[in-house]
Amino acid sequence: MGRDEALAALKPLLEDESVLKIGQNMKYDWKIFARHGIRIAPFDDTMLMSYAMHAGLHNHGMDGLSEQYLGHQPIPIKSLLGSGKSALTFDKVPVDEAVKYAAEDADVTLRLWQTFKPLLHRAQVTTVYETLERPLVPVLADMEMAGIKVDKNTLSRMSNAFAQKMAGLEAEIEGLAGQPFNVGSPKQLGEILFDKFQVPGGEKGKTGAYATGADVLEDIAGNIELGVPSDLAQRVLDWRQLSKLKSTYTDALQDHINPETGRVHTSYSIAGANTGRLASTDPNLQNIPVRSEEGRRIREAFVAGPGMRLVSLDYSQIELRILAQVADIPALKQAFRDGVDIHAMTASQMFNVPLDQMTPDIRRRAKAINFGVIYGISGFGLARNLRIPRAEAQAFIDTYFQRFPGIKEYMEATTAFAKQHGYVQTLFGRKINTPEINEKGPKSGFARRAAINAPIQGAAADVIRRAMIRMPAAIARLPANMLLQVHDELLFEVEEGAVPDLIATAKAVMESAPHPAVHLDVPLVVDAGQGANWAEAH
Repeated sequence: MGRDEALAALKPLLEDESVLKIGQNMKYDWKIFARHGIRIAPFDDTMLMSYAMHAGLHNHGMDGLSEQYLGHQPIPIKSLLGSGKSALTFDKVPVDEAVKYAAEDADVTLRLWQTFKPLLHRAQVTTVYETLERPLVPVLADMEMAGIKVDKNTLSRMSNAFAQKMAGLEAEIEGLAGQPFNVGSPKQLGEILFDKFQVPGGEKGKTGAYATGADVLEDIAGNIELGVPSDLAQRVLDWRQLSKLKSTYTDALQDHINPETGRVHTSYSIAGANTGRLASTDPNLQNIPVRSEEGRRIREAFVAGPGMRLVSLDYSQIELRILAQVADIPALKQAFRDGVDIHAMTASQMFNVPLDQMTPDIRRRAKAINFGVIYGISGFGLARNLRIPRAEAQAFIDTYFQRFPGIKEYMEATTAFAKQHGYVQTLFGRKINTPEINEKGPKSGFARRAAINAPIQGAAADVIRRAMIRMPAAIARLPANMLLQVHDELLFEVEEGAVPDLIATAKAVMESAPHPAVHLDVPLVVDAGQGANWAEAH
């Protein structure tokens, strides 16, 4: 039987609404069949079942799940394909070997389904799996297949511009150091900072070289009393940022452009982050910095097709809004309801500065504290962010908790719940396990911060998932496609004449996404932008 005959025979079964199809990582299989005109439904996905129950405990690959829950070690793929440059592709594997591997995959997946299906109800995550995980599969698959158009020439020009800027920074860094050296060498940089300039606190690793990671350089850059070493560390951080943008994006993205479509097709991992956030790989389009000018410029290379526009819709301060809800902070709730500038209001409350006398610097400090507190920032971390003395930063945090006592209460209650139950929960019922919450030492601090942040970041992730799941039906009659999700932002490609309709429709879906599952006292607000490229739209 040839491929076309096999697909024709399978199509009625795979699309039959009365027959449940079971898979592991169904998005992969869904896309393969969708390219041949088959849309699988209904289905269950054992990877997503595991994710709904076990987020934070382990990963959700089939081999690991098989060993952990079935006590069976599957045939390793490397035994069939080999590894390295001589590795085969699966179509080159002898059929009798491929059959054993594929049949075992199917058997293990069915057994995992039989194990997990009854446990969903006991773990009280059936609704999460059925409303937030499984329905996202076809939505993401369609987005990945659509891809986004990327202009290779723009990327090439940026690579050259970044190379020139890096060369200028290298000259500046060598001038500050008073000698030529390889800026890309952590060993040489460490010797200049800690031996030549005698910066205190240098630590040597096993190789005998000083540690010069980003955290070390940020500490030095933040300590302006050090003078020249502080400036030197900041320039090296700038150089490293450009180097990363060049290698990761402006150079590498050119190789990711599909020659047949002229578009980049990222892959989304539904079960990649413990909190429900999506992860993007091959290439990762979620980590393009938006705060730096260079990062924004990279977005110029992502363009709309002829006669089309890119439209960006972005939740405004969604995590702060959810914090106001879960921590029940009346002042923050009211400010969001009144449409007040939340950072200016926080600054006014903390520093006793009337709103009409607010300066950009005071607002910037309040913004750093607002967002820092969500992530459990310490006085040390805030001092580094704002480049101020540690005691002053700690005083800011102490004042913040005095002004908004509900936040401290939320943090303590969430930590206590995690210690007692071993997990935390979002407003939508998503469970994020916290296995290290009762550890001692450095791990405990990290686990505590993660537990405090998870219900907030997780609820924001749940909201945008709910919006994405409803979006295809809402925009079905419009000449538009949803292309990308980047944390709190959705990016669409739409015919020029339909831009206003798309914005109105998508905005309504996004702003009403929590209902009817959850009622928020705080309104969700979505900002919209459009342009010929992603930078203009954002």
